[in-house]
Amino acid sequence: MFDITNMALFARVVKCGSFSEAARQLGMPKSTLSRRINELEQQQGVRLLHRTTRQLKLTDVGRAFLVHCQTIADAAQAAQRVTQQVQEVPRGRVRVSCPHAISQSLLTDLIPLFLLQYPQVELDLVVTNSPVDLLRDNIDIALRVRPSIEDSSLIARALGSSPSVLVAAPSFIQKSLQNRRKSAFSHPAELVDLASLSLHFSSGRYQLQLQHQQTAEQLSIAIQPRVITDDMGVLRASAVAGLGMVSLPTYLVNDDINAGRLQPLLPEWRLPLGVMHLVYPYRRGLLPAIRALVDFLVAELPTQGGLYGLVD
Repeated sequence: MFDITNMALFARVVKCGSFSEAARQLGMPKSTLSRRINELEQQQGVRLLHRTTRQLKLTDVGRAFLVHCQTIADAAQAAQRVTQQVQEVPRGRVRVSCPHAISQSLLTDLIPLFLLQYPQVELDLVVTNSPVDLLRDNIDIALRVRPSIEDSSLIARALGSSPSVLVAAPSFIQKSLQNRRKSAFSHPAELVDLASLSLHFSSGRYQLQLQHQQTAEQLSIAIQPRVITDDMGVLRASAVAGLGMVSLPTYLVNDDINAGRLQPLLPEWRLPLGVMHLVYPYRRGLLPAIRALVDFLVAELPTQGGLYGLVD
C-alpha cells in the first residue's frame, strides 16, 4: 500500500523549496523528513527529486507525481477541517454534579437557557450534597460551596459568595428566653441546648461556626438537629413553624425577617460565607460541550447575586 503520509510530506518539501524549511514548518527533524522522502522514492522505484546543496529540482516523473500528491495533501486538509468543525460545535453529554440548594435555587432557570442555546448538548445532572470524586464518578463539572478547593488535580473557579444568617421564629425565641429567664441571647454558648434544624453534613458533626463582627472572636458550638434535610424549603418552613433555629442563606429568609415570621439570633455574630466554585478536572483541552457549559455558568451564575446556599 502507498504511504499517503510520505506523499503529503513530499508535496510539502516541494512547496517549501527545501528540506530545512519544510522540517521547520512540520516540527520534525530534517533527517527524519529526508529519510521519509527516500522511502517514498524507493517505494515508487523512481527518482523524484534532484538534490544539491543549494536547491531541489523535480524530475520529470516527480513533477507529474507531485500533482497527485498535492491533491492527496489538499484532501487530507479538507478532511481535517471537517472533523475540526464537528468538534467545535458543542455536542454530546455533559455530566454535572451540584448540591440540592444550588440545583433548586440557581440551575432551575439556567439549564433550560443553556440547552436551548446548544441544542446538540445533553445534560446529566447529579444532585447530591455528598462529596463526589470527579474522576471516579465520571463528572465533567461540579458546583461546590466551600471556603476553598485544595485538590491540585482540579481547576476551581470561584464564582461568588453569599452570607447566611441564624434565625428562628419569634415565638420560639421568646419561649427559649423564658425558660432560661433571659431577656435576650448575647453569646453563642447560650444556644447550645436550643432545638435546631440543619442541612446534611457529610462529616456527621453538626455545629455552628460563628465570628464576632467587632472582636473577631471565633466560636464553634455543637448542635443536635431535630430536623436534618437537604431541602432548604423544609428547613425554612420548620423554622417559621417554631421548631428550632436554623442557618440559612440570607436571600432565602429576607422576606420572612421583614414580615416578622423569623428573627435573627445574635446579629453581632456572623456565619462563614459560602463561596461557590465551579470545578472540573485538569485537562489540556476540554470538549466543546464542556467548555461551552463552563463559559455559560461563569457568565451567568455571578449575575444571580448572592443566591448561594452554604452546604457542607
